Amino acid sequence: MKKIAIIGSTGSIGTQTLDVAREQGDLEILALSCGGNITLMEKQMREFSPKLVAVWKEEDAAELKTKTADLNIPIMCGMEGLIAVATYPEAEILVTAIVGMLGIVPTIEAIKAGKTIALANKETLVTAGHIIMPLAKEYNVPILPVDSEHSAIFQSLNGEQGNKISKILLTASGGPFRGRKLEELQNIQVEDALKHPNWSMGRKITIDSSTLVNKGLEVMEAKWLFGVDLDQIQVVVHPQSVIHSAVEYEDGAVIAQLGTPDMRLPIQYALYYPNRRPLSGDRMNLFALKNLTFEEPDLKTFRGLALAYEAMKKGGNIPTAFNAANEKAVALFLDRKIKYLEIPEIIQASMEHCSFIADPNVEQILATEQEAYDFISSRW
Repeated sequence: MKKIAIIGSTGSIGTQTLDVAREQGDLEILALSCGGNITLMEKQMREFSPKLVAVWKEEDAAELKTKTADLNIPIMCGMEGLIAVATYPEAEILVTAIVGMLGIVPTIEAIKAGKTIALANKETLVTAGHIIMPLAKEYNVPILPVDSEHSAIFQSLNGEQGNKISKILLTASGGPFRGRKLEELQNIQVEDALKHPNWSMGRKITIDSSTLVNKGLEVMEAKWLFGVDLDQIQVVVHPQSVIHSAVEYEDGAVIAQLGTPDMRLPIQYALYYPNRRPLSGDRMNLFALKNLTFEEPDLKTFRGLALAYEAMKKGGNIPTAFNAANEKAVALFLDRKIKYLEIPEIIQASMEHCSFIADPNVEQILATEQEAYDFISSRW
């Protein structure tokens, strides 16, 4: 019986992690956290009987305590609660399914507590990879990727220890606006951007996929996860989302992981690594595939990806400025306060505005996030 904790249990990755737990039957859910969806959290508490729960706001914690008074489950709040869930003593694996930079500090504390990290919070490595990866090495803690693309790369590297990587082929569906030019994106509405052709995800990451910012974040994450140079990561637009990513070795061999677009597979692989388990759902039918196509990304139309490469090349705290600006811009777009094409404009302006710090610590990373937020609030 594996014992796990989840931060972000009511989001897309969190709920699908619990789907895996239901199906497999041998995962004990010891601790859960969420942002503010206490209605769903109550249901999860009643189904999985965790030993500890955390929510972000104190008033939500109070309401949840009232709703679940019969369960006698401790409920905490704020960063203290997140850290308590992340470091719950009996838990072996922490699934970091939380969205945003809130995941950095709990992940650091979980590493120090010796927890295996099933990583779905890409912001942790995007902004603090220079801190997280050496720390994981110091504490001998595995970091197992949950993102579909990074899991595919991880699986393609299995059994190849010591063999030199030539490049990582990071695939992208292209999102709902693949093939469109800049002038065709002038009047994009929220509903348009939320129609992803292949994957079912949360609202924020779905918008990120439409702008290709998400792929830019994944490029940054891949650099830290797999210890490669930026110019060794090639983004390949693959609309069918059958090849989830691949690795090319120095002899020219390319090893890829293929499958149907089902996030439960990489989640389950991380939870049971190195073992595979049966998983319900559709299977890939090679005979039904009409074709597999590949395209270069359009960096002029989808500037978010180009800006991600620029942020990573500059390094220091600039990836944090990139990430924080995107979070704020996407929130403004979802609230219909800015236009779709203002998202990359806000990112670029914030990258140029934030004071450069070559080797930021956690406090400086969080200060850069706030600097970007304050700048955007003053302008938009």
